[in-house]
Amino acid sequence: MNHVVLAIVVLAAVVIWIQLVRALGRQARKQDDPRPAPWSRPPEALSRVAAIDSLGIRPPDRSSVSTEVHMNPISALVFVIFIGGAVLARLADMPIGITIALAVIGIFLGYSIKMAQQWERAVILRLGKLQAVKGPGLFILVPIIDQVATWIDQRIRTTEVNAEQALTKDTVPVNVDAIVFWMVHDAERAALEIADYNSAVQRVAQTSLREMIGSSVLSELLSERKTADATLKEVIGAKTAEWGVTVNSVEIRDVAIPANLQDAMSRQAQAEREKQARVTLGSAEEEVAQKFVNAAKLYANHPEALQLRAMNIIYETTKERGATILMPTSMVDAMNPAVAMALGGRSVNPQQAAAASVPQVPKAP
Repeated sequence: MNHVVLAIVVLAAVVIWIQLVRALGRQARKQDDPRPAPWSRPPEALSRVAAIDSLGIRPPDRSSVSTEVHMNPISALVFVIFIGGAVLARLADMPIGITIALAVIGIFLGYSIKMAQQWERAVILRLGKLQAVKGPGLFILVPIIDQVATWIDQRIRTTEVNAEQALTKDTVPVNVDAIVFWMVHDAERAALEIADYNSAVQRVAQTSLREMIGSSVLSELLSERKTADATLKEVIGAKTAEWGVTVNSVEIRDVAIPANLQDAMSRQAQAEREKQARVTLGSAEEEVAQKFVNAAKLYANHPEALQLRAMNIIYETTKERGATILMPTSMVDAMNPAVAMALGGRSVNPQQAAAASVPQVPKAP
């Protein structure tokens, strides 16, 4: 009888140890070789059909979904210690009750000791009813009675959604790509209120994106992305708050429009710019003409100003050395004060004007 009990205990320890070694080996191989197995990929045709049926929604990333870990390093160490103690107690010819007690305690603790990471929460059910939400750190379950229903990851996640050939308010087909940043803030509600919150967030984001595109004009969608991001965040967050999910932000990555529409919009923008350039040129011509009118009025009332301006023009044209400049006689006459007064409309005696036009020769002493 004693040999049978010992064999059962040793066999149980060996089986559990082999399962632990296999689990650790599979985990190590996954980390070393990130490439998926050939049989883990669906055929390309099925992938296309699935993409069409899902309206562009990508399947949830199962790698981010936490699964229950029945054996962690702490529980494995405790299990090995107690099973080893049971084997040693049996080899030392101690009472069979001690061997059985150590084996039962080892199995109990190996199953009951659980460990949640800092970002994980474990939803525990006792006889089918919610018992508690544990984590992070170590916690103990009652075997058979308690079970971990699900492990909730409370880190920020990203969900990519796209809307292909969605019509805007002005009936323009566009392709819009967006990213939703969200996290689970209430693990209890996320586990009890909805079956798959990952897929639900994707569906809500997809429908909200299409609704926003249908209620927006293309020009607003292209120029006011910040407003569109805030609107999407508010709409998606209001729908997911009941599930214990918080939407941190929504960012529209790209708004693609058809090529023929891009050409038409480019021509329209070019025409608008040419129109604006011509309007600006006309305004400049009008301002220059008005300045010339004001200058003419000023010169008419002040002939001296006209004379000074003429002299300044002559100086500007003759300050370059080695240049020969031909001037019309009217410009020379404009430098004469009497002629300038005559041009200004003042009454001048012709004799004075003729005398003024003839240069005075100084008399010899």
